[in-house]
Amino acid sequence: MLLHKDQAALLAIDIQEKLLPAIMDSQSMHKRVQWLVSVARDFGLPITFSEQYPRGLGRTMEALLALAPNALVVEKLHFSCIAAHCLPENLLMKKQLVLCGMETHICVLQTALDLIAAGKQVFVVADACGSRTNLDHQLGIERMRQAGAIIVSKEMVLFELMEQAGTEHFKDMSKRYLQGDQP
Repeated sequence: MLLHKDQAALLAIDIQEKLLPAIMDSQSMHKRVQWLVSVARDFGLPITFSEQYPRGLGRTMEALLALAPNALVVEKLHFSCIAAHCLPENLLMKKQLVLCGMETHICVLQTALDLIAAGKQVFVVADACGSRTNLDHQLGIERMRQAGAIIVSKEMVLFELMEQAGTEHFKDMSKRYLQGDQP
């Protein structure tokens, strides 16, 4: 199944100041999430950032918030955003949810499993997710795949949202997201 811009929203899970440094290859992952948030913004997808216990783990990274100033930021104590009942209606009304964030095997996993159980099509952007260890990241991705999540890369998201080449929009997006050094 393909991702469709009119049916999709982006949920960036727990990319927070005090948690990010503990994540394996954190700076590269953060840059890939910035790229993905920019793509979602440019395609007009609703964007939500979740924060796990922000008093202890800090706020969402400023660089992400600056890319999507109209995005909603929600707080939670549950690991799953669904169990926390914190997601906005404009996100929940979408059929397809694109997930990225931290940690792959905890909050991303539990949110994905609950969204799948709620009948949503869940696209997990594997290269824009992270955990403290590679094993936990890989096990989280595999478990989501086994549960029915569609595992994608950030570039797969871009091309599925673009749908076709040869348009002015394609040329603009190609210049913006595919040329030069990419995260």
